[in-house]
Amino acid sequence: MLINNKKRAPLNRTINISGKEISEYGYSMIKLLKSATINEINSKIINQDLFEALDYLPKEFVDLLFIDPPYNLNKKFSSVNFKEMKNDEYEKWIDSWLSKLIKILKPNSSIYFCCDWKTSIPAYNVLKKYFIIRNRITWEREKGRGAKDNWKNSYEDIWYCTLSDKFTFTTEAVKLKRLVRAPYKTDDGNPKDWKSENGKNFRITHPSNLWTDITIPFWSMPENTDHPTQKPEKLLAKIILASTNESDFVFDPFLGSGTTAVTAKKLNRKYCGVEIDETFASLTLKRLDLADQDKSIQGYEDGVFWERNSLMEQKKK
Repeated sequence: MLINNKKRAPLNRTINISGKEISEYGYSMIKLLKSATINEINSKIINQDLFEALDYLPKEFVDLLFIDPPYNLNKKFSSVNFKEMKNDEYEKWIDSWLSKLIKILKPNSSIYFCCDWKTSIPAYNVLKKYFIIRNRITWEREKGRGAKDNWKNSYEDIWYCTLSDKFTFTTEAVKLKRLVRAPYKTDDGNPKDWKSENGKNFRITHPSNLWTDITIPFWSMPENTDHPTQKPEKLLAKIILASTNESDFVFDPFLGSGTTAVTAKKLNRKYCGVEIDETFASLTLKRLDLADQDKSIQGYEDGVFWERNSLMEQKKK
């Protein structure tokens, strides 16, 4: 089913993809039918079932593995349906492909695994078998469906792991610029760990494992697509900047509409991803083309990440 048939409101900036574009972008996708070299998959989108591609991926080429698999829910992804399993079955399903991804990792690689509250424990049980688990990031989704008999689900988790005790983590690259509500001063009257810009007071803070500055893509954002579980570019930018250097290789085995690849490209990293659905793979390629014209990442500017909705306030004079 194509996802371009919806009529958009005049100010809706969601990226459309036509049947013609899907056909044209199909020539740029690849399928792995034999063992591939790093050069053969660099900057490529693999339009294929992950289980078919796994055995043909190169060994030890990945610096950052970002994994955003289907959560254990009944969910339709364009042409693909995912069916909810029992927890132990879901755990075995994760293990069935994660165990085969170990070979593609460099010894100093980092791994980030996305999950919701239900899948966080099964994911942890598998991850601890293969990696050193270093932290659990919890990030706030300002969207979320309300419930009459339960708490509204407004967060997701990301397990942060490494393959060894040697890894990249650049704190300076992921500091947050936060509005100061109580601007304390030193005894001599100078600002204490903050400065004023255009009448607003800001502090540069160290990154924590609680992220409240993320905006879920929606209709007025130019990165928005019709993918039902699209991750924001800002979220990926934090991870990529923290755990890689320029020219490092970022790999995503469940690419979706391509946020990982697009953000990696904008930040001058190598990338590759696997996506089984042709429509979403085409959307990725279209977004990669658009990234040649616009490398901006909403919420990331001047080398720092801005607190949600504060950038434009700071720029007002």
